[in-house]
Amino acid sequence: MRVLVLGGTHYVGRALVEAALARGDDVSTLNRGLSAPAARGVESLIADRTDPRALRRAIGDQKWDAVVDTWNGAPRVIADSSALLADRVRHFGYVSSWVVYRPPVPHGADESAAVIDGDPDDSADGFYPTAKRGAELGVLRAFGDRALIARPGPMLGPYEDVGTLTWWLRRIERGGRVLAPGAPDDPLQYVDVRDHAVWMLDAAERGIGGTFNTVCARGRHTMGELLEAMCRVTGSDAELVWAGDDILMAEGVRPYLDIPLWLPAAMRGGIHDVDVTAAHDAGLDTGRPLEDTLADTWSWLRREGEPPWQQTDTRRGLDPATEQRVLDKVG
Repeated sequence: MRVLVLGGTHYVGRALVEAALARGDDVSTLNRGLSAPAARGVESLIADRTDPRALRRAIGDQKWDAVVDTWNGAPRVIADSSALLADRVRHFGYVSSWVVYRPPVPHGADESAAVIDGDPDDSADGFYPTAKRGAELGVLRAFGDRALIARPGPMLGPYEDVGTLTWWLRRIERGGRVLAPGAPDDPLQYVDVRDHAVWMLDAAERGIGGTFNTVCARGRHTMGELLEAMCRVTGSDAELVWAGDDILMAEGVRPYLDIPLWLPAAMRGGIHDVDVTAAHDAGLDTGRPLEDTLADTWSWLRREGEPPWQQTDTRRGLDPATEQRVLDKVG
């Protein structure tokens, strides 16, 4: 296919570009050209997509078989992009998120579960869930049944730039007593970013449209399995010290922000318990072993290090003083 990746240099976009090149696709990327050079063999289109005129100039009269977008800012930006591309692209894939489901999410929720409100014409970079829902609506308005809306939960794997798996791997690497949140058997649903990329491109080639929950099967993994596998991958002697949700909340630990991937049961609802039958029936393969995902991420992290903007973001992860205070309380 001729594939246009909007973005294409960070995390999900980088995985998409690599997957498309591996498939033998003719790949273009469109971004501002500021954070990283385009991959070898890729046509690089330079534009600030928040400027519709610059976007039109960069695209020119080109056409593509498929576009994949990961935008998480103002919905109006993706609505404008989608409208501009509607007559020159066969298929539009958008990486949304399961955060668009209206809480509390029912256990076993499928794609018919209630979603939050969103406005495709909102021009503000606002609340992440409403921005994602607004973006979905903008894509659907332009492409209808030619659009694929993917709703992953946590995306894990190399190139991660949000401080989730990278923070955990670095913390486990340091060893010692490590505060582990909740309980070892707490459920975990995720998708390897590379498997997700392959599926979106294959689905575009087959003309698959619709909305899909795109994570691994319910009950396949737990938080305990994740952290224990990290210890093996990093060669760490870390001792996992489990602290219940009630203790963590009483100590003011912020779910997901202070401890990535942790949501207390009272807030979790059906998250990490969503039905993925539709995506798996449509070919999503999440059979890659968890340990392979972690090992590949660890190898990349040691080779390239955290992205520069993540290295200076002190808001991510639990600060050592708070961790020690909770460890002392647990005993």
